[in-house]
Amino acid sequence: MLKLSDQEKQDVIRYLEADKPLPDKYRFLLFEDKREVELVWNGKTNDVCSVVLPFQTIEHVDEPRRETPSGSPSSGGEQLAFFSTDARGRQLKGWTNKLIWGDNKLILSSLKNGPLREEIEAQGGLKLIYIDPPFDVGADFSMDVEVGGNPPVSPLVRGGSSGKVETFTKKPNILEEIAYPDTWGKGADSFIAMIYERLTLMRDLLAEDGSIYVHCDWRVNASMRTVMDEIFGSDNFRNEISWQRTSARSDSHTYNHIHDTIFFFTRSSQYTWNKQFTEYDQSYIENFYRYCDQDGRRYRVSDLTASGTRQGSSGMPWHGIDPAAKGNHWKYSIEKLQTLDAQGRIHWPKKEGGIPGFKRYLDEMPGTALQSIWTDISPVSPHASERTGYDTQKPEVLIERIIKASSNEGDLVADFFCGSGTTAAVAEKLTRTPLTRHWTDWIDYWSVDFDFESKREIIRVKRDLSPDAHKRRSKAGARRRHSYPYGKNAGRATTSSRTSGKASARARTARWNSSARRTNAHRAGVGANWR
Repeated sequence: MLKLSDQEKQDVIRYLEADKPLPDKYRFLLFEDKREVELVWNGKTNDVCSVVLPFQTIEHVDEPRRETPSGSPSSGGEQLAFFSTDARGRQLKGWTNKLIWGDNKLILSSLKNGPLREEIEAQGGLKLIYIDPPFDVGADFSMDVEVGGNPPVSPLVRGGSSGKVETFTKKPNILEEIAYPDTWGKGADSFIAMIYERLTLMRDLLAEDGSIYVHCDWRVNASMRTVMDEIFGSDNFRNEISWQRTSARSDSHTYNHIHDTIFFFTRSSQYTWNKQFTEYDQSYIENFYRYCDQDGRRYRVSDLTASGTRQGSSGMPWHGIDPAAKGNHWKYSIEKLQTLDAQGRIHWPKKEGGIPGFKRYLDEMPGTALQSIWTDISPVSPHASERTGYDTQKPEVLIERIIKASSNEGDLVADFFCGSGTTAAVAEKLTRTPLTRHWTDWIDYWSVDFDFESKREIIRVKRDLSPDAHKRRSKAGARRRHSYPYGKNAGRATTSSRTSGKASARARTARWNSSARRTNAHRAGVGANWR
């Protein structure tokens, strides 16, 4: 029964007759709402974008062709048998990884409500989202991009084997100049409004057993946690991960900010979880794995007895040692103990009368279960081969840990603020096995970032995945790609290539098939498909 006073009933009638919305307090009085705390900001609305716009495919990046044992490129018929391909080796059906350019709000809405949703669901649904939204408006999103020459082993190496490498500086485009100040220039309200709507769309697109990781820092931690509590529910909060991204400094009048925060939420109580481990500390190894076999293998000693007596084989004396004398029994039968001893798994103490123990080798242990404070991953070094020059690039091992923990074979992974393309690059590496093509498929989206770095990163990964990638670095020619993001040639991409020597097995430089279509404002996005 409604608990309204006479005055409140009159107020409701007056609002309805005037065709005005009821004040928020009546929502709790008239309708069931279990939320005890609600986030409110200036201009908050529950409206979520539902636009469905078409996607325009402008490029296909195909899987490198398989080669004959002699090393010569094979014909199209030698393509992987479980893919249906055309004469050029392009995949005709089945899932293709996607890299999409456009406003990620429109992309999310089009994926949620458009025809691609069926394709995503047929793949098993979107199981993992990792995003690293722009939470520092002061960041410089310019970058140096190299064209020409062979891909160097390190970004610091210039020239390669094919000569001079030209570099140009990509400045923020008009969308970046407008979007970032618009997101931050109006204060916290504008950022919360931006991320709230996008996270709501991500939640609706995420599978019921899916997970989401949101990377941020001290600037927006409090707001982000509150937003995610409201959208995903506090019951679905799993972890607040602290990643120490830099070492201690002494250049501040406060405690220095040396860590980022990664919020881990799930769509429901059922979600994928694969426990991850880190290496043992050296002090732990020295204290607990104090023994070594003749071959140098370290081990610790575990008890072979347990409390309580038994009447069967496990209660009998073995090698003159009667466990029942001390009220114990063997953990294994006498037959099993004999087998372990023959395998060298029994530690015999030098002290006479000592109780033997079971050897637990260090190299058989998974390590220490990973906790919520990550101090073992360093930021991307200036000398690292994975470095792209993108200002906020995250290390591949960080993303790899997240993907391995919260996804399985065949799962679909997405990044809606892809930046330097690290998520897609790591997912691409995790797909590679001798027998299967896709373990973790991926979609990469971003709203206002330049697409050259992301695509170049994927090409680099595809090259590095080859067992003889070092040969290709010195022999295979580089592809030069010219991109025209805006203006008369908007959306156009052209390629020219130089090759020398043999293409290495399953690692020919990815082929870029471009179409010169214009990027129209009414389209949700344009992008590339990967096999």
